[in-house]
Amino acid sequence: MREAGPGIDKARAAAIWASVLGRLPMTLFERWRAEAVIPSLADLPPPVFILGHWRSGTTHLYNIMSLGDFAYVPPVAVGMPWDMLYLGRALNPLLERALPESRYIDSIPVTPTSPQEDEIAIANMSPLSFYHGLYFPRHFDALIDRGLFFDGASAEEIRQWESMFTLFLRKLAFLQPRPLLIKNPVYTARPAHLKRLFPAARFIHIHRDPFDVFLSMRNFYRQLLKVMALQPYDHVDIDSTILRVYQRMMSRFEDETRGWTSPDFVEVAYADLDSDPMGTVAHIYRALDLPGFATAAPRFAAYLQSVESYSRNSFKGDGEAVRKVSEALKPWIDKWGYRTPVPMTA
Repeated sequence: MREAGPGIDKARAAAIWASVLGRLPMTLFERWRAEAVIPSLADLPPPVFILGHWRSGTTHLYNIMSLGDFAYVPPVAVGMPWDMLYLGRALNPLLERALPESRYIDSIPVTPTSPQEDEIAIANMSPLSFYHGLYFPRHFDALIDRGLFFDGASAEEIRQWESMFTLFLRKLAFLQPRPLLIKNPVYTARPAHLKRLFPAARFIHIHRDPFDVFLSMRNFYRQLLKVMALQPYDHVDIDSTILRVYQRMMSRFEDETRGWTSPDFVEVAYADLDSDPMGTVAHIYRALDLPGFATAAPRFAAYLQSVESYSRNSFKGDGEAVRKVSEALKPWIDKWGYRTPVPMTA
């Protein structure tokens, strides 16, 4: 892994601070004005949360379902969570031109209407975020665990995270007055917390072959650290992080969702979404008793036709990778009936 240079990347840090200070007046105005215009938490329709470990198909499912009658997270809200109501809308044409052609971790296109995860936005609003481990990898493991599992966070820090998270959703609901569809793999580590905040919320969990997830996650971390890290990251053990986080996240998810059933919860496999996307989405709508499938079906079909030629990143696993995953993630391999692949040979 490349050396990111000693200490903080001062040039990038200075650019970030210049951006923050330059829009500070409008940020303060929005903080003052927002409470007067955005809906209260009690007035939000129950959200639908898409959960699943990273690289399990959450983005594909989100892209499809966002074409239904849902509000979702647009790029401007991710880049300017404090300013999305006023300055963000005014600058939206400029922000659209600054968008990358595709995501850093794969070749999925990014457009001005592409639905986004909310985690980068939350990282701009709260000290509790998974992304702080990527920004400041000198303390990678501690910050990852703090951002995912709230390790070491005080009750007041968690309360502040809840306040920022719900403020963000309330702003989205003001901009798009429809039920919210939120996709964030981080929340797979805390479904019960979401349930406490939104008792009537509905949850979709998508899982994928852990062997494929492991290999894809190697690329995920390498690509994100390359573009996001402000500190050196040569010491980061990516394989260990993937397996440790997967074990802890999915164990907690299983514990906290035990007994959850339709119409509040549904679980699907990525392989089914890949082979029969319309049938899988129809199943989700039925299981969660969601309205509007027939109306949205033509939009779903048009989108699916547009991505038929999408080429997935191709990863090969050697014997060591297969052994690591087989040993560490056996409970989930067995639970979902996945097969151990034949290792790649030299």
